[in-house]
Amino acid sequence: MVKYRTLHAEEICRELFKDFIRHQIVEKCWRRENGTWEIKDAPFVDDWTEQDYQVLISCLKHTVLSGGFVYAAFYDGKLKGFVSVESELSDDEHRYCDLSSIHVSEDMRNRGIGKSLSGGEGMGQEKRRQEALHIGPLSRREPGVLSVNGLHGGRGL
Repeated sequence: MVKYRTLHAEEICRELFKDFIRHQIVEKCWRRENGTWEIKDAPFVDDWTEQDYQVLISCLKHTVLSGGFVYAAFYDGKLKGFVSVESELSDDEHRYCDLSSIHVSEDMRNRGIGKSLSGGEGMGQEKRRQEALHIGPLSRREPGVLSVNGLHGGRGL
């Protein structure tokens, strides 16, 4: 059973990610050409290096320490997904907080974890201070990438 909870800055460390599989094969990406968004072949493998993990850890700690939050999914006590939401309101009317990351471990994808992370009960409690999340555009178009709460990313939301 997957359990969800908010992370504290002091628990965000390299050890937390030891069972997290970032690996993702990307085949198609959104590209803006001649003023319109089109899906193009642009294959690559997305994976994190050790340096990428260190940057991620630093960013997630900063998010928590600056008033944002990181909401995580655990399966058998192992981190299998997370979202981070920044504290600063991102629009002129101060209504939106940025969803700065959403990731699900390769071995747990297509099980609803991303949807639960972005709109789950605990996340809803954390989001009380703003009207909505701002979800920026994604370049890659893959099954299950940002298809939550009726939003579908990749075309400059």
